[in-house]
Amino acid sequence: MINNCFIIPIYNHHDTIAHTVRQLLPFGYAIIIADDGSNAETKQVLAELAKQYSQVDIITLAQNSGKGVAMCTALQYAYQQGFSHGLQIDADGQHDVNDVPLFWQKAAQHPEALISGAPIYDNSMPLGRKIGREITHFWVRIETLSLQIKDSMLGFRVYPLRSSNQIIQRYAIGQRMDFDTDIMVRLFWHDVAVLFIATKVIYPQGGRSNFKMLRDNWLISKMHTRLFFGMLWRIPKLLTRKRRVKYEA
Repeated sequence: MINNCFIIPIYNHHDTIAHTVRQLLPFGYAIIIADDGSNAETKQVLAELAKQYSQVDIITLAQNSGKGVAMCTALQYAYQQGFSHGLQIDADGQHDVNDVPLFWQKAAQHPEALISGAPIYDNSMPLGRKIGREITHFWVRIETLSLQIKDSMLGFRVYPLRSSNQIIQRYAIGQRMDFDTDIMVRLFWHDVAVLFIATKVIYPQGGRSNFKMLRDNWLISKMHTRLFFGMLWRIPKLLTRKRRVKYEA
C-alpha cells in the first residue's frame, strides 16, 4: 500500500519555508521537516508552522550536521512512521511545486523506483555550479557504467523508503551535499530503477545557498573516489543490469 509524505531538509531558510509548506498543504500529505540545527529565527518559524498545521511534523537535529544527515534521519523516521514513499523538496523555493503531481503519479506507477527530477535551468544558475554538475555527471556515468542517470544532484525526488533505508543502514552515505549523488548511485547498484521527470529549477534572486564551495567540492571528490572503487568489483553485475532491471522508455 502506498502511503506518501513530503520530506524537507532545512538549515536557516526561515524566510522561505512557510511559503514552501503552504504550497504543499493542498496535497494532503504529511510534511516532515528535518531541521539541521537551524538558528533561533528558523526554529520559531517551524514551531509556528507545526502549531498551525497538523500535517507538519518537525524533526530537530541537536546541531548542524549536514544535509545528508538530515535526510537520512528523516527517511528513517518516515519509514518508521509507516510511510512508503517520501518526496524530497528543498526549503528555498528552487523546485517547481507544479510538478509534484507528476512525481506522485510516476511513483504510483513504479512504486519500487526512485523518481527524480531532471533539471531544466534558466540563466540564474551560477557558472561554477554548472561546471561542477557536469563533472559529477561524467563520474556518475563511469560509476554506474550507464547513461541512465540524467542528473544525480537534484534534491527533488521520490524515495521508495524501504529500499532507501536498506541502503542507509548498509552504507555510510554522504553527510552533506554529497548525499544526493551517493544514495542515487548506490540505489542504482542495488537494482532500483531510476526514472526521471523534466522539471524547471531556479536560483531565486537573493536566495541563500548552504553549498560551501571548497568543503563540499572536496567531499564530493572523495565520494566519487569511493564510488569509483566500489564500481570496480561490481562491473560484472553492472554489465548485466539492463537484463535485470526494467526501465520506462
